Amino acid sequence: MSKPSLPKSIWVLGFVSMLMDISSEMIHSLLPMFMVGTLGISVFAVGLIDGIAESTTLIVKVFSGALSDRLGKRKALAVFGYGMSAFTKPLFAIAQGMGMLLTARMMDRIGKGIRGAPRDALITDITPAEIRGAAFGLRQSLDTIGAVVGPLLATALMLLWMNDYRRIFWLAVIPGLAAMALLFIGVKEPDNKIAQRPGNPVSMHNLRRMGAAYWWVVALGSIFTLARFSEAFLILRAQQMQIPVAYVPLIMVAMNLVYAATAYPFGKLSDRVSHPQLLAWGLLVLVASDVVLGYSQHWYGLATGIALWGIHMGMTQGLLSSMVAASAPADLRGTAFGFFNLASGVSLLLASVVAGLLWQEFGSAFTFYAGAIFASISLLGFILHPSTRKQKVLS
Repeated sequence: MSKPSLPKSIWVLGFVSMLMDISSEMIHSLLPMFMVGTLGISVFAVGLIDGIAESTTLIVKVFSGALSDRLGKRKALAVFGYGMSAFTKPLFAIAQGMGMLLTARMMDRIGKGIRGAPRDALITDITPAEIRGAAFGLRQSLDTIGAVVGPLLATALMLLWMNDYRRIFWLAVIPGLAAMALLFIGVKEPDNKIAQRPGNPVSMHNLRRMGAAYWWVVALGSIFTLARFSEAFLILRAQQMQIPVAYVPLIMVAMNLVYAATAYPFGKLSDRVSHPQLLAWGLLVLVASDVVLGYSQHWYGLATGIALWGIHMGMTQGLLSSMVAASAPADLRGTAFGFFNLASGVSLLLASVVAGLLWQEFGSAFTFYAGAIFASISLLGFILHPSTRKQKVLS
């Protein structure tokens, strides 16, 4: 018996993510230079604003996911979150100082936090269980295409409009509004068949109801993220290899192209093969990427390491989302995605802090070798865990 095809709403949600990512990346790829060069904000303040904004996103995701479970309405929250991010874009264009920038950044990230967990729970509600890997892979692939198109479009417009940041920020409003409109018009929320709402989704009773299988997936996501620090270190590695400054942003474009090209195929594959097996191979690819990036001194080694990094992302990110969907109770899916994203985000912050300290004290190569060692330890612990020992994860 053949598997069902992906619902139309999944494709629509993918294009919604792509449009919003184009809008956001048109601004975020230029924002640090705009803040320092045009507004005269210090580099420390740039980092402070970014840290506060991203931390806020993680916290909001937990509460928005729980609220979507409590209300039983996910689309409305997702539309509100996308709309909030879209309508904050003009604030970047009119900002004259740190106060307005902080307000715009906070509102934009709150919007992202509001939409994230309800959107992922909505994907789970819409998609038959046997093709959820493909659904999450497709959304991630289209989202990542937006992360490629946005910076490229911003670069082209900077050249065309002679570094007119504010004009580009105004233009970024258009794809953001298009994303909100497409979600509102093109996605139909399924009839919710859950007989009883979970009450307070974050109560101890409901958190226990999620079960050991779900919390093991949360632990897995955290472990994977601890082994994969911020992609900013890929850019710094490229600079060390004397890649011309004008071409350094293409490093992230290349990584995201590989990520976008592999996320959907690996998402489909996850619907047919053992999840632990695919996760284990994803960790092995990350180990290989870290070793290549630590050892190589030439551009072709850098390109190989970047490609492997993108493949690792394509293998694991959509897969982990589908595992969250499969392990959480139906009436707590929004809360489940919220806690998963919070745990992974905290792990990424810790991993990036440690990577920065290692880079500063011991050099770049040691940082990537340490990443490979930690990924290997994570893989060993994953294989030896009781929930995976019964499966031949590397066969």
